[in-house]
Amino acid sequence: MNSGHQHRVFGRRAQEHILILASGDKVRHMTVRPWMAALAFCFVGVFSIGYLLATSYLVLRDDLIGATMARQARMQHDYEDRIAALRAQVDRITSRQLLDQQVVEDKVDKLMEQQMALTSRHGKLDNLLDRAESSGLTEKDGALPAPSSPVQSYAPDVKDKRASLSGSGIEAIEKQLASGAPADATPDNSTLAYVPATDTVGDRADRIFSKVTLSLKDVEQDQRSRVEQLTSDAGNAANAIETVLTRFKIPVPQETAAKKDDDDAVGGPYVEPESNDDFNNSLVALDGALTRLEEVRSTAESLPFRNPAIGKDVTSPFGNRRDPFLGRLALHSGIDFRFSPGERIRPTAPGKVISAGWTGGYGNMVEIDHGNGISTRYGHMSEVLVKVGDTVDRNDVIGLAGSTGRSTGTHLHYEVRQDGRAVDPVYFMNAGLKLATYIK
Repeated sequence: MNSGHQHRVFGRRAQEHILILASGDKVRHMTVRPWMAALAFCFVGVFSIGYLLATSYLVLRDDLIGATMARQARMQHDYEDRIAALRAQVDRITSRQLLDQQVVEDKVDKLMEQQMALTSRHGKLDNLLDRAESSGLTEKDGALPAPSSPVQSYAPDVKDKRASLSGSGIEAIEKQLASGAPADATPDNSTLAYVPATDTVGDRADRIFSKVTLSLKDVEQDQRSRVEQLTSDAGNAANAIETVLTRFKIPVPQETAAKKDDDDAVGGPYVEPESNDDFNNSLVALDGALTRLEEVRSTAESLPFRNPAIGKDVTSPFGNRRDPFLGRLALHSGIDFRFSPGERIRPTAPGKVISAGWTGGYGNMVEIDHGNGISTRYGHMSEVLVKVGDTVDRNDVIGLAGSTGRSTGTHLHYEVRQDGRAVDPVYFMNAGLKLATYIK
């Protein structure tokens, strides 16, 4: 009963598989366990899979090798294309740098020509400015702006214009033109086709050289306007002086006559003028205006338009008066100025001494010829310090004040004579006040 109960509860026990091997008289057996069967199945499965893979590899090997070779060929082709693109990019950059360098050099040459032209013009202006300054038209300092080398402020050094592109030529230009990265900088791992357009050296050169050109044109225009202004001022000054000289019937130098005289002894082969631009024409006009001004100014400075006794009292004017010795009406041919004994007397204009010494009622008198029929007399001096034939200037002392001749006290008798006839010195002194800004 117990065995029947046990059989119902646990079931029938599985029979074990026994493998019997007989060899001759020997019989061997081996019990086959379940795990041994599973292991054998796994081994067979792995072997089968390996066999199938090996067979597939042998069958498909040619296709795999062909695909691998094709892939390598494509990679090599892409690599060669990239190298070719990079080489083309380098060639374009080199060509662009060469072109930009040539453009910059051409612009530098043009700017240097303009700079040299302005420098040459300023050299021509120096003489005219000296003459204008001596004529009292302007002060040389600041009269005209000298070309302060704007080109050199912007332009690159062109001493070695054919420098190699490896650095010195373009680098020198870029250092002068602008700061920052090179114009043709290319991002890593990119070809020229993908590089965005950037400012080149030529572009920056165009902008900067445009500014320099405008600056040079401004300097030239400023020079031109100042030259025209000086020409106008010189003409106005000459006209003012001529008006005064004409009033006194003083011969005015004629420009046409001077040119005619100059043409009497000139010659030489005909050569085309250096240039015929407006600026050179304006220089010629300024030169003519200054020449005319210098001629009339020289004439005016040689005449007695100044006061011989600035700040001194007038004791007797020009004209009819009661004679101090005879008590009757008489013509006073000059002006008397109160002086202290021994005071220095200076002429009112440069000239040549034509009389020096005792001269009747003048006492000790000096007469100076100033040309153009104008002479001045200085009378009643205590001592004469010049002799006939001396050439005197305005600052020279010709004698000492006194009371010689027909004189009632120490004073200076001053006369102005035109063509031998006494004229009122006041007219000349008033004209000198009007000419004070034009003559020294």
